[in-house]
Amino acid sequence: MDPLTAIAASGLRARMESLDLLANNVANASTGGYKADREFYSLYLAPEAAESDDPRTMPVIDRPWIDLAQGPIHETGSPFDVALSGKGFFVVDGPSGPLYTRNGNFRISPAGRLVTSDGYAVRNASGGSLDLQSSLPFNISADGTVVQNGGQIGQIAVADFASTTGLAKQGANYFRSTDPTLKPAAPTGTSIEQGKLEGSNTGSAEAAVRLVSVLRQFEMLQKAVSLGTEMNRRAIEEVAKVGS
Repeated sequence: MDPLTAIAASGLRARMESLDLLANNVANASTGGYKADREFYSLYLAPEAAESDDPRTMPVIDRPWIDLAQGPIHETGSPFDVALSGKGFFVVDGPSGPLYTRNGNFRISPAGRLVTSDGYAVRNASGGSLDLQSSLPFNISADGTVVQNGGQIGQIAVADFASTTGLAKQGANYFRSTDPTLKPAAPTGTSIEQGKLEGSNTGSAEAAVRLVSVLRQFEMLQKAVSLGTEMNRRAIEEVAKVGS
């Protein structure tokens, strides 16, 4: 494969990976607490080119990364909805250990526990779960303290990490720690707002603009591949003429 076609084909592959990330972002544009997937590019240098003065490089997606920027907070009026203003995650009990989420769309389970929409128990900062009576109103203060019927039920656990590189997505809006040395700690300057929810930090308009840009780049690279193919065809025809 000639250098032009090889580089263009590599660019097409990178753009296809970008389309996959964008498609996932678009699908979750209305998912509460969703964090967008982004791409980080690097240039691949062919081993045979590294030993010469050949500047041949190929664009590749080195690794995707998660944009943890806060999404817009909007009022819902529901006492079961809570949003984090600032850094950190709600801590919930997942099937295989603690999970972290920015989606505060909670409810009370039949057993009387405060749980996520997927049924994962919201952790109490002092350990255990938060048990409420579904028939009685309750209030959640800015520090996460839950009060019902004049008594303190507990405090919603909120955790942050010194580095988020050890966090991996699980589902649409959960994260799990993949680094055993990564220890959660209480965030500073973060407040909890009851009756509100944090939306996705990727909007449909933003995703549409990026999608158009990627499609234009894809079209340009396709033309480059076609040009390389045509150049090869003409070269073969010229060689055939010389040989005859």
